[in-house]
Amino acid sequence: MNLETLLSICLGIGLAASVGFRVFLPLFALSLAAYFNVLELNDSWQWIGSFSALIILGVATFVEIFAYFIPYVDHLLDGITVPLAAIAGTIIMLSTVMDLSPEITWALAIIAGGGTAVAIAGSSSAARLTSTISTGGLGNPIVSTVETGTATFMAIVSIVLPLIAFVLVIVLFFIIFRVYNKIKKSKG
Repeated sequence: MNLETLLSICLGIGLAASVGFRVFLPLFALSLAAYFNVLELNDSWQWIGSFSALIILGVATFVEIFAYFIPYVDHLLDGITVPLAAIAGTIIMLSTVMDLSPEITWALAIIAGGGTAVAIAGSSSAARLTSTISTGGLGNPIVSTVETGTATFMAIVSIVLPLIAFVLVIVLFFIIFRVYNKIKKSKG
């Protein structure tokens, strides 16, 4: 495996983690980067860098970010975000991975891309539910702001420094694992 392939995998995993926080924001960032030739997409996925995709994903990102600040709508979005995150994480991996066979690319896309996005999205939904229970929903805008900021940060780092993004994803998984174990111990 060459360096370009490794970086493309790290890029995909970093953006997939970002998808776990906001579905459309990393797709918009990927579209923006491809449109301005900052990065190259897999041949079958060049359309993501088109002007029309850029506009559609930009509007979807705007709507998604602001919808999370509306009480009750944020919970509705959480209910549909996990399956959408799986799809978006898979698409991101498919579009970024270079120079691998289709079988390996699809396996990576489903497991690493979709799996990473779902793990983060599930944890994010749990955080919002915890916020709702503990603050009566008053803390949810703070959770939304942190999620949007994290999604933006992860998307930018993934595009600019994919290896660092991969390390950050490992750190995120470690934090999620620790919090999960802490909750599990407090209940049992």
